Amino acid sequence: MATCSLSSLLLLLLVHLLKVSGPVNANEEGDALYALRRAVKDPGLVLQSWDPTLVDPCTWFHVTCDSDNRVTRLDLGNARLSGRLVPELGKLERLQYLELYMNEVMGPIPKEFGRLKSLVSLDLYHNNLTGSIPASLSKLSNLKFLRLNGNRLSGRIPRELMKLGNLKILNVSNNDLCGTIPTSGSFSKFTEESFVSNPRLEGPELMGFVRYETRGSCK
Repeated sequence: MATCSLSSLLLLLLVHLLKVSGPVNANEEGDALYALRRAVKDPGLVLQSWDPTLVDPCTWFHVTCDSDNRVTRLDLGNARLSGRLVPELGKLERLQYLELYMNEVMGPIPKEFGRLKSLVSLDLYHNNLTGSIPASLSKLSNLKFLRLNGNRLSGRIPRELMKLGNLKILNVSNNDLCGTIPTSGSFSKFTEESFVSNPRLEGPELMGFVRYETRGSCK
């Protein structure tokens, strides 16, 4: 009788563990998203439904999840948000679309965004982002759309980004980038329209008039 009770107890424990294994990931991703909510001002209350006491963030507005309750899309374009991006967003391993364009977000692009291995689209255009473009974005092998135009980004365009073989759309225009324009690898298909209105950007490297130099005053 005792053996039967022990077996039943172990079975119940196993069922419980199987049930909570999914929400663990969901709770971690909810924490990551809630870190963003804490870091921004939201006068339009678009994040009002982001309740950290819920089991997972898949019921929150502007958040899309897959069948495993993992976050795949974040749609916060033109939402009147101001504040900063947070490195915690790099924990969203299945995120495919990060849409935060046309807000008032400031500060740097976290290097942790290079962990978003499923990312297809990174749209951060028309904000007030500063600092350099993280070289870690070169790890986003699935990335097809990278739009960072209309910010105040500075420094050189990382040469590592030329490895992004799936990249179809690139726009870094209207920033304060410097140095020269890469023209090899995935960058060979982009015209100068992708880079216009960067007064300190000197021109395409393959023209032969300028040479890429890692040293110097370009910051």
